[in-house]
Amino acid sequence: MSAVWIGVVALFFLGMGFLGLVAPTVLIRPFGIELTVPEARAEVRAVYGGFGVAIGGLLGWAALDAAGDLQRGIVLAVAVALAGMALGRLVARAVERPSAFYPAWFYFWVEVVGACLLGASAVG
Repeated sequence: MSAVWIGVVALFFLGMGFLGLVAPTVLIRPFGIELTVPEARAEVRAVYGGFGVAIGGLLGWAALDAAGDLQRGIVLAVAVALAGMALGRLVARAVERPSAFYPAWFYFWVEVVGACLLGASAVG
């Protein structure tokens, strides 16, 4: 498995996660969502922040693990999660029709590329 690609995806999750923890309104602003109440900011901190940091840390651990079933399981699980996120964006395309490339399509491709890199790492 390619520790480099696993590490790259880990850094993406860590970056998103830390931004979500410290500046949730900045992270979510490109989507046109206003976080006007503390509960909304807490939700972004939890889902984008805490979850992102946890997944990034888990992938970092997997990148440092030279081989084995644990690494393969972590990498495959995150690859499937990213593919699911991309699928959600395709559903949004069918239902809502977001037109601009950024942010919806930009993140769709980030998720597809991440899923492919991790998937290839898991089976390679």
